[in-house]
Amino acid sequence: MVRVGILGATGYTGLELLRILSEHPGVEVRWIHSERFAGKPLKEYCPAWNKRRELEISGQEVLERVEEVDAVFVALPHGVAMEHVPRLLEKTRVIDLSADFRFQSPVTYETWYRIPHRAPDLLSEAVYGIPEIYRERIRKARLVANPGCYPTSVIIPLFPLLRQGLLDSPIIVDSKSGVSGAGKKASDDLHFCEVDENFKAYNVGVHRHSPEIAEQLSILGGENYQLVFVPHLLPLKRGILSTIYVTLRRDAEEEELLALWEEAFSKEPWVRVLPKGYLPELKWVVGSNFIDIGLRKVGSHAFVIFSAIDNLTKGASGQAVQNLNIMFGIDEKTGLPAGVLYP
Repeated sequence: MVRVGILGATGYTGLELLRILSEHPGVEVRWIHSERFAGKPLKEYCPAWNKRRELEISGQEVLERVEEVDAVFVALPHGVAMEHVPRLLEKTRVIDLSADFRFQSPVTYETWYRIPHRAPDLLSEAVYGIPEIYRERIRKARLVANPGCYPTSVIIPLFPLLRQGLLDSPIIVDSKSGVSGAGKKASDDLHFCEVDENFKAYNVGVHRHSPEIAEQLSILGGENYQLVFVPHLLPLKRGILSTIYVTLRRDAEEEELLALWEEAFSKEPWVRVLPKGYLPELKWVVGSNFIDIGLRKVGSHAFVIFSAIDNLTKGASGQAVQNLNIMFGIDEKTGLPAGVLYP
């Protein structure tokens, strides 16, 4: 039994971790943390837990109980996570869901997040946590930097094409996300009356996931790619649909690219390559850890690629548990949700 703790258990990703881990036969949640709700029984903070699990929310004192666990999920805000991760790593392994350790360069992080990095010496050690790409490194990792939801939806389908050197610049990404991707913190833009029955682009050219996607595309493709990333806000709670416009360096047919995907993902338990003529939809992935991918040829060298994920599951907490399974030698499918919330 793998013993785990969760820092930041009352945010959306923390609660999603609890939802998944409560059904995991190989994991025991030893403690959960939230500064704001410390001392409160979990079932009082979140009545959905009544008669499911008796846990009390702890405060900073859990940092003195790190030796009780084999791994800690850090679901704290960006900038806060890096205050705790170095100390945690002295006694346990860490899966960090913030952006604090996702970049190779502290300069890139500081430019986009506008705060100094407090543990830059750990950036080279942190393993970017997409299992379908970095599985062998994740297996041995002490620190996994669990990727953001938008990057997961973009990087996985492009990975096999980048590896073959097929893609030319620019790569244009048009992503639409449910509101939970913005986190639980209150904001005028995220009030019900602002979001419901509305659809809009936001943070165009300045979204913090843009450099994360660009860095990984460059690493996987071996060159710098011009990336145009436009996120949109859907009037939904969960889910991301990414539409990715690419130009190939030579002519190709849909069958060739589908074959590349099958070669890369046929043994991946959480990647579903849709047959020719079928495109991903949110309703077939929300609630699950699957990523569905499909494509359509629109010109001799031009393709449109589509992916759909649940932003809180495969885009955050589900992928984090997938990484935990790999780190501790557990079957990668164990404990992760395959069913969807439909209708």
